[in-house]
Amino acid sequence: MPIQKTNQRVNINNRRIINGEDADVVQLYPMKHLFAWEAYNTGNANHWLPTEIGMQQDVEQWKSPTALSEDERIALKIVLGFFTTADSIAANNLVLATYKHITSPECRLYLLRQAYEEAVHTHAYQYIVESLGLDSGEIFNMYRERTSIYNKDAFILSFNDGIFDPKFKTGTFEADQKFLENMIVFSIIMEGIFFYSAFAVMFSFQRQNKMVGSAEQIQYIMRDESQHLNFGIEMINAIKEEQPELWTPAFQEKIIGLVKEAVKLEYTFAVDCFPKGIMGINADSFKKYIEHIADRRLSRIGLPAQYNSPNPFPWMSEAVDLSKEKNFFETRVTEYQTGGTLEW
Repeated sequence: MPIQKTNQRVNINNRRIINGEDADVVQLYPMKHLFAWEAYNTGNANHWLPTEIGMQQDVEQWKSPTALSEDERIALKIVLGFFTTADSIAANNLVLATYKHITSPECRLYLLRQAYEEAVHTHAYQYIVESLGLDSGEIFNMYRERTSIYNKDAFILSFNDGIFDPKFKTGTFEADQKFLENMIVFSIIMEGIFFYSAFAVMFSFQRQNKMVGSAEQIQYIMRDESQHLNFGIEMINAIKEEQPELWTPAFQEKIIGLVKEAVKLEYTFAVDCFPKGIMGINADSFKKYIEHIADRRLSRIGLPAQYNSPNPFPWMSEAVDLSKEKNFFETRVTEYQTGGTLEW
């Protein structure tokens, strides 16, 4: 779309998440959606790279015949198999679908940061696979070969049909509801539910001082994903406020139904991948935890809890609240170059 010449200044009241004005350029001021600017600055402050995290202990434990059980080895590979696909799907949704329909400049700015972080996550999984000498074909094709992973991915991708259509445009009631549905599926379900069984497994390794380098990378990924989730929720709630007509009782019931379906898929994934439990986590604990976080996600967008299950993993809340200064920079193995020291 060509830029239109005009003498009219940007009006903050015309700025919306979707269907707003002046989306041609990222003109931040006057700024309306301050949560996006805060998220952008938080993302910059939390910058990290996987190669800054040492993997020597992980390599030694993986090569040791006694350091890990066979179930633990299988669990690690399954977790990586799910994550490698999930972050790719999330990145595609951001870059190929979501970004072009967002008309808030500050939200667009953060989406660029978020897309970059998805690339860092993909880098991290490859770094782990290479460091441990895993069969990359096995890991990266697991979503095709393990039914419970395939079903989660297929569920998410089923909501892309309309959004990925080159002719899709927001601006009608049906299209805007479809776009809002897509945002909820990716933020609340993909990033808010489908990642969390795998997160719990990785932090169980960490709690036993096993595969600590891999777990540390997943910990930083979880912190990023928590920020992505919070940002998505803020955008969802902003759209609800800007276009309340979309938030119909029927649409709310549909979203609750989708979350319930997602909980079943995630529970099936956990039981399929860890049938005998793993590191003290059994199937019932997985189920309660998935239900607990599903209720939390629903409440954040103003929908009622469906399960009221207690949190069996209180330590998961601590995992995301890591101090970057304390835990990260003391162990980093490379230094960033400032502009004055770069060689051109």
